[in-house]
Formats: sequence, C-alpha cells, structure tokens
Amino acid sequence: MPTTRPRHLITESDDLARALDDAARRWPEDRHSRAKLLVHLAEEGHRALIAGSQRKRSRRLAAIQSTSGALSGTYGPDYLKQLREDWPE
Repeated sequence: MPTTRPRHLITESDDLARALDDAARRWPEDRHSRAKLLVHLAEEGHRALIAGSQRKRSRRLAAIQSTSGALSGTYGPDYLKQLREDWPE
C-alpha cells in the first residue's frame, strides 16, 4: 500500500511472538494479521506509558501538597543574619 508515512521493519523474537499470541486472544477479530496485532500492542503500550506518567505526577503532587508548609516558622525572618553573625570576617 503506497504511503508517505515511515514504515518500520521488526523481526519477531520469541518474546514478541508470545506477545502477539496473547494479543490474538485479546483481539480475536485481528488474530490473522500480526501487523494489526502489533499496532494494538503499540497503542496499548502508549496508553500504559501515559497512565504511568500521570500516576507518577499525581504521586509527586500529593507529596508536595502533604509536606507543603511543614517547616513554616522553623526559620525566623532574621535566621540568616543571626547565623552569619558567628562567621569570621
């Protein structure tokens, strides 16, 4: 099929063959096309990457929010000035 899009050639390893066999059970309507199964796997992998990134971001934001202000009041307004008074000149 003519296309201006890049094409990708990959060799089916044992691991990839197992993944494609599993994909054929997940998408039985495409079980006769390894290429279509590979596209399904790529799309699912992409969704998993995005979901993982979103979960990681949510955990980081939750950590920031849960510790925000934890040290408020620990250092007074003149803290650095007082600290530096002990320094030799």
